[in-house]
Amino acid sequence: MIRREEIQKIAGEYEDITIGIFGSHSAKEVGMAAKVAGLKTVIIVQEGRDWFYTKYHKHLYDEVIKVPKFRDMLNEEVQEKLRELNTIFIPNRSFSVYVGYDGIENDFMVPLYGNRFILRAEDRADERGQYYLMKKAGIRVPKEFKSPEEIDRLCIVKVQQAQNVLERAFFYASSPEDYYKQEKELLEKGVISEETLKNRRIEEYVLGARFNANFHGYALEDIFGDFDLVGFSDRRQVNLQGFLNLPAKDQLKINVPVKNEEIGHFGVTMRESKQPLVYDAAYRFRRIVEEEYPPKMIGPFALQGAIGYNPDGKLEFVVFDVSPRVPGDPVMGPTSPEMRNLTLKHGRKIEDPMDLVMMEITTAKKEERLEEVVT
Repeated sequence: MIRREEIQKIAGEYEDITIGIFGSHSAKEVGMAAKVAGLKTVIIVQEGRDWFYTKYHKHLYDEVIKVPKFRDMLNEEVQEKLRELNTIFIPNRSFSVYVGYDGIENDFMVPLYGNRFILRAEDRADERGQYYLMKKAGIRVPKEFKSPEEIDRLCIVKVQQAQNVLERAFFYASSPEDYYKQEKELLEKGVISEETLKNRRIEEYVLGARFNANFHGYALEDIFGDFDLVGFSDRRQVNLQGFLNLPAKDQLKINVPVKNEEIGHFGVTMRESKQPLVYDAAYRFRRIVEEEYPPKMIGPFALQGAIGYNPDGKLEFVVFDVSPRVPGDPVMGPTSPEMRNLTLKHGRKIEDPMDLVMMEITTAKKEERLEEVVT
C-alpha cells in the first residue's frame, strides 16, 4: 500500500500545480473550476471516448493523455508524465470503478486531493464500507432485510446491473412472493445476473422527500473550518422518469423493468429549520472517517437520503448512500443558495462546489502546506 509520506514528498517538491482530471463523470466541472482558479490542467481520456473532451471542450485542458483503457493510467510512463506536470489528481466515481481500489491504493503514485483510502468505503459490500461507517457514527440508515423471506413492508432492492458496473437496477417488493416474481423477470431479461445478486441489498423504502446533501470537508480546518454545506439536489433517472411522467393507469400498461439509472440532477432546497438534521449527519460522518480512515474526509462528499417521519412522528434524515468524492452534480453551482453564503464566508467568489477544491489547493500551496491536502 502506498504510504502517505511518499505522496507528501512528491507534492512537497512541486514548484507549481497542474490539476489532474479523469475523463468521465465530472471532468467538465473540475476543468472549469481549475481554469477559473488560474491552474493548469491535464486530462486522462480513453481512446474512443476522447473526442467529447478534445473536440468540444479542449479549452478546459492544457494537456491530454490518451490511454487504450482507463486502467492503463497506472502504467509508469503515464504516472511519470503526471508527476513531471506537478499533478494533483481529483478522484471521482469513474476513477474508482475503472482504475480500481487496489490500483489506486497500491500503484498510483500521484498525489490525490483528498483521502484515497476512503474511496473503497463506497463499496457497499466492503466490511468497512459506507453502511459500517454510518452505523458506527450513529447515522440513521434504512432497515436492512437479510433475505427476501423477511420482507414485511414495502422494500427497495438494490442490485448492480449485469451490463453496467456504474449503475444499479432497483426494484420494489412488498412480500417474498413479490420479490421472487420480479427477480425472475429481471434475470430473464438480463438486467441483473446471478453474480450481481450475490451483493444485493434489500432495505425498507423510506417514505419521505429525497435529498442529496452535498458537503465539502477541509484539510486546512484552521483556515476554512470543519466543513461546508454546498447545497441539495435530487436525481433524474432512466427509465424511472418516463414512468413517473405518465398517469398511474398508463404506468400499469407498461411491462418493462424500471431502471433507476442516473442521467441527471435537479436542484432542491430544504427548510432552514430542518437543515440541522443533515449538518449533524455530516459532522458524525467526518468524525468517524477520522477514526476509521485517517487522516480525514477531505474534499467533496455527499450524503444521499430522505427526510421522513420516524415511528414517534418526528422528522429524521435517513441516509441511503455516501459519495466520498466529487458527486458529479453540475447543477449544484447554478441552483444552490449556498454559493452566495460561501462567497460571503470565504471572501471570494464561489460559483460552484469545485471552486472550494481549487481554493484549498491554491491556499495550501501558498502557505507551503500542500502535503496536508493530499494522500
